[in-house]
Amino acid sequence: MKTIKKYIKIGLLHFVAFTFLCNSCDNFVEVELPDSQLTAPDIFEEMATANAAMTSIYSKIRDSGLLTGSPNGLSHQLGNYTDELEYYGSSQNVTIDFYNNALSASNNDLRGLWSATYNQIYATNAILYGAENSTKLSMDNRDQLRGEALFVRALLHFYLVNLYGDIPYIINTDYTQNSTVSRLATLSVYTAIKADLVEAIALLPENYLNSNRVRPNKLTARALLARLNLYAGMWDDAANEASAILNTNLYVWEDNIDHVFLKESLSTIWQLSPAQSDNNTEEGSTFIFTSGPPPMSALNSNLVGAFPLGDLRRTHWIGEVTNGTNTWYHPNKYKHTLTEGGSQEYSILFRLAEQYLIRAEARAHLGDLTGAKEDLNKVRNRAGLPNTAAQSATDIITDILEERRFEFFTELGHRFFDLKRTNQLTNILSVSKPYWNDTDSLLPIPASELLLNPNLAPQNPGY
Repeated sequence: MKTIKKYIKIGLLHFVAFTFLCNSCDNFVEVELPDSQLTAPDIFEEMATANAAMTSIYSKIRDSGLLTGSPNGLSHQLGNYTDELEYYGSSQNVTIDFYNNALSASNNDLRGLWSATYNQIYATNAILYGAENSTKLSMDNRDQLRGEALFVRALLHFYLVNLYGDIPYIINTDYTQNSTVSRLATLSVYTAIKADLVEAIALLPENYLNSNRVRPNKLTARALLARLNLYAGMWDDAANEASAILNTNLYVWEDNIDHVFLKESLSTIWQLSPAQSDNNTEEGSTFIFTSGPPPMSALNSNLVGAFPLGDLRRTHWIGEVTNGTNTWYHPNKYKHTLTEGGSQEYSILFRLAEQYLIRAEARAHLGDLTGAKEDLNKVRNRAGLPNTAAQSATDIITDILEERRFEFFTELGHRFFDLKRTNQLTNILSVSKPYWNDTDSLLPIPASELLLNPNLAPQNPGY
């Protein structure tokens, strides 16, 4: 793998010194770090520098790889890949290939997503190694770092496996081993993710380290575990994990739909802060435009037209731009561009509404139709919609999946993953995407990675 050959070759000490400390001015970092390079033992002698190393990973997740809110991240690219967005930008941009379902294994931008994400995974393993071998940090501090790193490692592998299918699960910083690593079967990857999350849950504290919720707590890991169980069809476990979150007083349901994406929202489970303290989100800059035609992407008019009459998300979470002749729409969940209006929004990765809809779907599969409808109606009612009229389990599940479409549009690829896990990708997307093929359910393994490490073969079908 190129990522592993490129970054692990650097060696643990230099990697930590260069990759972590170069972000000392970032808003995530809460300590002023020296300009001189530190070795890994130096970093893990004090919690202040160890914390800076951990928060540097969050900065990299925010700025690059799959989970960035920039145009290169999943929110934008999978929105174009599915039926959420229409692309108006340059034909030289990789987004056109996502939009036309014409991805190539030799595409450099696509390779960058893979490489950046495995780089982030390597960084979590460096944290795990450093914390485990520290002789100066307290046990509580070591547990905190290990819990966060295990959660992030699980999170990144979760997205990779649902995009690429069988993937390597990287758990150490050993160059010799990782440079020839093979892909694990998807089920085995899920098992490894669950193991990391279970350990993270045991290590992380119940409460957040600070009020802005940019460092994951125990319930953040349980939120991902709830999603993992939902995707795996483990309904009891999905419902139980979601309930553990919904039954705590740490989170408060936002009845006002305009407050959901504010950085102070108590319905947020985990979010990433911007690089500068007076900034907003990359998502805002990616999606908001003020004149037409759109410079990059706009919401698919079919999605906009599908919202039920009276749905507040249609009027509050969607912006409208017209030039007098044509009208375009953009996501308006985040209402401020990156440098506009002072810091009001952070990039949300997990929020309470998902847990209600996870539990609703799990309950419907388990036959608890009353409970399923209660959870579904919680989300519907906030959007100004009446209670669901569905009575059967099948109809309730259909309503839940439709509700997820309206609640999570252009959020980290939920639409793609929901259609995929319910085996509806081709059935739905072949109608509106003329170049869609069954094999588009998986992204291609970068060709350069296959050349560097033949153990990653075979390539995914269709590429």
